[in-house]
Amino acid sequence: MATVERRSSKPEANLSDPQYYISRELSWIEFNRRVLHEGLDERTPLLEALKFLAIFSNNLDEYFMVRVAALKQRIEAQVTRRSPDGRSPQEHLDDISAALRPIVEQQHQDFSTDLRQQMADQGIWLLDYEELSAAQRTYCRDYFEEQVFPVLTPLAVDPGHPFPYISNLSLNLAVVVKDPRTQQPHFARIKVPRVLPRFIPLPEPQAEEPDSKTYRWLGVPLEQIIAANLSALFPGMVVQEHSCFRITRDADLAVEEDEADDLMLAVEQELRKRRWGGSAVRMEIQRDTSGPVRAMLTEELGLAETDVYNVDGLLGLGDLMTFMALPLPNLKAPSWTAAVPPALERLSPPGVDDDDTTLETAEELFSLLRCQEQLVHHPYHSFSATVQRFITQAAHDPQVLAIKMTLYRTSGDSPIVSSLISAAENGKQVTVLVEIKARFDEENNINWARKLEQSGVHVVYGLVGLKTHCKVTLVVRREGQHIRRYYHIGTGNYNPKTARIYTDLGLLSAREDVGADISDIFNYLTGYSRQQVYRQLLVAPLTLRQRLVSLIEHEIACQKKGKGGRIIVKMNSLVDPDLIALLYQASQAGVSIDLIVRGICCLRPGVPGVSDNIRVISIVGQFLEHSRILYFQQGGEEVVLLGSADWMPRNLDRRVEVMAPVTDPALQAELKAVLNLCLEDNRQAWDLATDGSYRQRRPEADEQIRSVQEQLMANAGKSLAG
Repeated sequence: MATVERRSSKPEANLSDPQYYISRELSWIEFNRRVLHEGLDERTPLLEALKFLAIFSNNLDEYFMVRVAALKQRIEAQVTRRSPDGRSPQEHLDDISAALRPIVEQQHQDFSTDLRQQMADQGIWLLDYEELSAAQRTYCRDYFEEQVFPVLTPLAVDPGHPFPYISNLSLNLAVVVKDPRTQQPHFARIKVPRVLPRFIPLPEPQAEEPDSKTYRWLGVPLEQIIAANLSALFPGMVVQEHSCFRITRDADLAVEEDEADDLMLAVEQELRKRRWGGSAVRMEIQRDTSGPVRAMLTEELGLAETDVYNVDGLLGLGDLMTFMALPLPNLKAPSWTAAVPPALERLSPPGVDDDDTTLETAEELFSLLRCQEQLVHHPYHSFSATVQRFITQAAHDPQVLAIKMTLYRTSGDSPIVSSLISAAENGKQVTVLVEIKARFDEENNINWARKLEQSGVHVVYGLVGLKTHCKVTLVVRREGQHIRRYYHIGTGNYNPKTARIYTDLGLLSAREDVGADISDIFNYLTGYSRQQVYRQLLVAPLTLRQRLVSLIEHEIACQKKGKGGRIIVKMNSLVDPDLIALLYQASQAGVSIDLIVRGICCLRPGVPGVSDNIRVISIVGQFLEHSRILYFQQGGEEVVLLGSADWMPRNLDRRVEVMAPVTDPALQAELKAVLNLCLEDNRQAWDLATDGSYRQRRPEADEQIRSVQEQLMANAGKSLAG
């Protein structure tokens, strides 16, 4: 890989100085700003643009439920400890509010004034109720009476009716009605039901004269239908005003693992609390809501004015994701059909049904892995034809004795889980570590854990105080008089749905030393093993941090000896202050460092005398960049690793993570090629500036467009064609 010559300087600065660290919270906001930009970029197809606006909104919901809620808890607990960037919890809250408000306003303004017009130009008419014709209003009234009215429950607020509980992320109508006899105003809340579609389709207009408009979809927001028919909910009363509002609550779990006799029961109890929700942390409300209603809601919910976000137009734009279901491929990104890696393509196809998988096809796969490690790259490579096939064929191969697997997140109809159940039913010893503390997937994972246990699978729930985040599967197979281990180590979850939209890497192999390490890891996870040393794998929280420090220090030593220093790291987040300080030291020594960090990056590049030799890019595109690749030049003895860990304190110290070395020269070359394509990207890549802002790369008029994701799709397609 080419080495970039950069100026070195002597270390003089105090590398723990807050000025050298970007706020984690503000860096995340910058990431979500890049997501929003994809939705507003004129090069993004229309329905993809709506998708990115929805992702922006959903990301923001989770940010408030977890990060903002945590800051509020610290303030309430009078925690004054400052983050590495020097901010106190209160200063962070103030800066978050200042940074977010213009971005949220931009989202709503651009949707209302630009994207809704683009939708209409393409025949997608999302109308406001006042735009409807008389016939359309009649249709809406009938729909309300038949489908909506029976579901609604207006809740009054008065001395006999306390302020109702407002559930997390619910869309609501605040209604003020007046009793004509007493002339007294009354407040009521109506929850917009989630059991009905948010956007109600309408029949096309029927008119005598031909309509020149194109109609591919026509509809109106559900809350506006409810608002137009409030008189039916409050007969005999005069409706004075109404407005929409939406609440976000603290939704993180607080499980006292050390004191829990049954971890699953403890998590279930916390999930019940989450359904009710913690304290409110944000209210989104229509800007024209009257002062008295706004003040009453703010007070009853225990919010400050800084927790209130005024919105022009529709609330809850996460629901725009529903438009991706429209059968309009010309308004979406080109569809992509994942390829099968050439080596696996040459194998006999497995049977259509799991039970039809033959011993011969399984033997072909395992024989291939004995001879040659396989690198799979999703979504460019098919998940079902690679990872899923590996697990399914192991489940039905009579020679397989045991399957062991970590399961952090999976889909609701997981074929992986079905294969594990089949393996247990086929008499194999199946052990699955289900991480029931995976945030927002706790309930789903508890359900899978119970289903697996009922089928005879041995299920464990991880270690107290640690989340098991590694992605590892071990298959133990009898071959003649010997036992051989086969394994998969990946960067992403065993989830066929996210494998179509997340970029993730996996290694399928039968290396004995790595297989032995994986056996030790499962003994560590399921038993009382105190294994501290591993042959090949880097394992958190035991050896990963120490090994990363050693690799960076060796790169510094190589640079000082004149052998050249080069580091390239691709990850989701870079937060750990100790590793950031060590990267600063490497930069000061003259080591050339490229960081490809999709989301949060607390390192500040380009600081004279500190990080002159570090550059940082972020790639935001059609697929969510999720793979982690580490490259260290090591004086010509290159080290390349892939695995599940980002460089954050939680990953290095409070999670079980695995990074695996890739030693096959051909596979190393593939991974280095991926890194180079990322660094050369001029379509989805953003450069991080010293001040913490990002600038999107744009090709010059005469410059070829280089998109890493498009290039990898093209490369996979060529392999398939070949």
